Amino acid sequence: MLIAFNKPYGVLCQFTDRSTPPRATLAGFGLPAAVYPAGRLDHDSEGLLLLTDDGALAHRITDPRHKLAKTYWAQVEGAPGPEQLTALRNGVELRDGPTRPVVAEAIGAPSLWPRDPPVRFRKRVPDAWLELVLREGRNRQVRRMTAAVGLPTLRLVRVAIGPWQLRGLAPGQWTEVAPSL
Repeated sequence: MLIAFNKPYGVLCQFTDRSTPPRATLAGFGLPAAVYPAGRLDHDSEGLLLLTDDGALAHRITDPRHKLAKTYWAQVEGAPGPEQLTALRNGVELRDGPTRPVVAEAIGAPSLWPRDPPVRFRKRVPDAWLELVLREGRNRQVRRMTAAVGLPTLRLVRVAIGPWQLRGLAPGQWTEVAPSL
């Protein structure tokens, strides 16, 4: 079984939380028993999360050797210039080493659900949207890459993993999808 889930902002990619006070987890969304996340999204990121009860499938989805493309829409602070997009496309030097090259394009503001809490708005600082396609998955990689080129991420939404797409799922909704890899 493979589940596509639209993870809302502020939800942990796990079913339990032992912190005080407890934070929102996947347990509150009526997901089928025995599925677990194939990968993760930070609690302050939104969008497509795949869950499965098949360990081999989870491995194929998450193992970097398979180089499965992950597509993100990032709202960034500032207006991206050609040199910043080129830097992203060529790979960025981070503390844990250089990233692989990514597909990076400026896009118009996508039609998304409102975020709660809303993204901060500053009259004097423009914002823009980027579409980034990565084939690796380091911790907070998109946020670290955009910050490294002077474009801090304000909102981050994963819209696709390989052939699977968010396709209109509202935050907190899920559907079973074909495990076609």
